[in-house]
Amino acid sequence: MKLLVRNLARTTTENELRSLFEQYGQVQYCNLVMDPASGKSKGFAFIEIPKPAEARTAIRELNQTSLDGNSIRVKAAD
Repeated sequence: MKLLVRNLARTTTENELRSLFEQYGQVQYCNLVMDPASGKSKGFAFIEIPKPAEARTAIRELNQTSLDGNSIRVKAAD
């Protein structure tokens, strides 16, 4: 299941995200979206967790939690 993570701090790294989501299941990939002009994070990412039950648990447990000082939003990507 593909997840969309929004409202990330510009300082959050892909490794931090992967480590956070791996607590809930296998992360197939983690893609922190970067601005090509500035090279800085755009504040959102896509994460793939293959098992739907694990992905739903990650959404439930991580949505509206604090990461690097920001309250992140996690939902299933369309």
